[in-house]
Amino acid sequence: MGKKASSNYANKAGLSPGSVIYVGDKASSELYIDVFEYNKDFIEEKELKNIEDAFNYVDSNSITWININGLNHTEAIEKIGNNFKIHPLVLEDIVNTKQRPKFDEYESYFFTVAKMLHFDKNENLYIEHIGFILGKNYVLSFQETDGDVFDPLRERLRSGKGKVRTMGSDYLLYALIDSIVDNYFNLIEVISDKIEELEDNLFEKKQNDDIAANIQDLKREILRIRKAVFPLREVVNRIEKSDNVLIQDRTRHYYRDVYDHIIQLSENIDLYREMIWGLMDMYMTSISNKMNEVMKVLTIIATIFIPLTFIAGIYGMNFDNIPELKFEKGYFVLLGVMLLIFLGMLFYFKRKKWL
Repeated sequence: MGKKASSNYANKAGLSPGSVIYVGDKASSELYIDVFEYNKDFIEEKELKNIEDAFNYVDSNSITWININGLNHTEAIEKIGNNFKIHPLVLEDIVNTKQRPKFDEYESYFFTVAKMLHFDKNENLYIEHIGFILGKNYVLSFQETDGDVFDPLRERLRSGKGKVRTMGSDYLLYALIDSIVDNYFNLIEVISDKIEELEDNLFEKKQNDDIAANIQDLKREILRIRKAVFPLREVVNRIEKSDNVLIQDRTRHYYRDVYDHIIQLSENIDLYREMIWGLMDMYMTSISNKMNEVMKVLTIIATIFIPLTFIAGIYGMNFDNIPELKFEKGYFVLLGVMLLIFLGMLFYFKRKKWL
């Protein structure tokens, strides 16, 4: 995955600013375009066959959401950019999946980058790049591939529930960003469950060879989530404080609400990040404690055998004049003395609670 990204960056080297070169690892994605055109009284949902069919919605009096899947189709993205008069630098950032979340304000539109995050069935974290263009009566969304977190929003549009059908395109952009942020909470819950499971295993001493790798994977996941969430805080804040006519006063408090949600997420992420670091410390401490237990047992065994080895060493010397060697029952007496020393030391260690 990293090699592909590096190769794509190499392809951009030396090109002029605004060159639309796809940077990502989903170069085989198919182009898919769907459109929602609506107002308070009607809604029309379409799947477009060609990018040129989207050109008719530039001057629509209704609110239009055009969703384009397949950032690798740079030619189609350039065409829609030329038709909607989107700056080449914006198009460049749309197809650069390594671009961090950002917000750019132009005279007739806003450009926003966000990251959609999700866990697959095996709980592997995936990050998808998504760009939004907010115009007077439209929102363009650009995704890497098919599949997103916007199905509940689509259902609200179809059924007419909520405020989205009665509000402008600025509210539609808010609803899209809010869907992404709501999904972040689901991810944070999964991270919380993983942390609790690792904590339980550590406390119950169910360590295995994979636990250190699991903690490291969790650290990487929380850092990737942090990189996606933290910049979005500034993005939403700038949208909410913009004095551009594209953002109506009645919509600003909705952006303020999603900003508060991102603040809450950021605090949770920092908290879980500290907890994960604590898990690693706890794991290293448990390993150290286990090693100390082993060393304590070995030390006790060595301590017991030191006097026994001393006695055996004395009577194992090859001197002719050792009176005890001529004692008929000396061997059994010596074994008895050794046994008493052994039992006495065990009793002493028990009293000291070293055993």
